[in-house]
Amino acid sequence: MDKVQEFSAPLGRLLISFMFVMAGISKIGGYEGTQGYMESVGVPGMLLPLVILTEVGLGLAVIVGYKTRIAALGLAGFCILAAILFHANFSDQMQMIMFMKNIGLAGGFLLLVAHGAGSYSLDNRLANSE
Repeated sequence: MDKVQEFSAPLGRLLISFMFVMAGISKIGGYEGTQGYMESVGVPGMLLPLVILTEVGLGLAVIVGYKTRIAALGLAGFCILAAILFHANFSDQMQMIMFMKNIGLAGGFLLLVAHGAGSYSLDNRLANSE
């Protein structure tokens, strides 16, 4: 079982975080559209650079396992906030699905907060080099 845990941690970090990196990058290309969408739900569009930095920066940090617990906590909060702000229209089934997806992702990130990045991570490498 140790080998399964050893290799599932980096794969899990990649799978749970890759979508945030890609979403952040896509927001750069579709900046005006994303800014308009944010403003349409009452979120100031001037926060978009922070959103992009959060998704790309924290997503990459989790993928490589650097400051994983902090990055995962940030992304868990981001997921919960996004669920509440953008997907709380439960009369729309798709929005309810998106809400639940964000809450589930937050749960996965909280597991990283609790258990750390695992063996194959920069956190582990830095801890062993001290």
